[in-house]
Amino acid sequence: MSRGLRRLAAELKQTRPFRSRRQEGTLGLLRTADVVRRAVSAVVEPHGITLQQYNVLRILRGAGPEGLPTLEIAGRMIELSPGITRLLDRLEARRLVARLRCPKDRRRVLCTVTPEGLRLLSRLDAPVQKADDDALRMLSDRQTAALVALLDAVRAGHR
Repeated sequence: MSRGLRRLAAELKQTRPFRSRRQEGTLGLLRTADVVRRAVSAVVEPHGITLQQYNVLRILRGAGPEGLPTLEIAGRMIELSPGITRLLDRLEARRLVARLRCPKDRRRVLCTVTPEGLRLLSRLDAPVQKADDDALRMLSDRQTAALVALLDAVRAGHR
């Protein structure tokens, strides 16, 4: 058993060997994503928003004052969310986003981040950047680049 295999197996309290190296890789990827997600969530949740809500705010800030339609936001999410409307409802209730009908096509709803939402993002920029840095601090720049390339390859294989 490889050292990494023992480490993951120990974390999962698994006594039997993995069925394959690919199973080990898949479980390791899922476990790692959960660890990183919890660390970044710990930064944003004290501000009263979830990681998915933070992601929506970031997407809308990047879109600028023109905003984006709901389905475009959903397509840009890090974690795809079937409940994008409910997510936007919660953000709108907190006055972090605004929604208005598109003047050219009344069926489309455009979403924008509000000044209050921009202030919240501004307060979160540095702590989230630190959480991003901390998440991979144990890797060199070269290892980080290799990780990014490997993750790109896995996602591309699922398109």
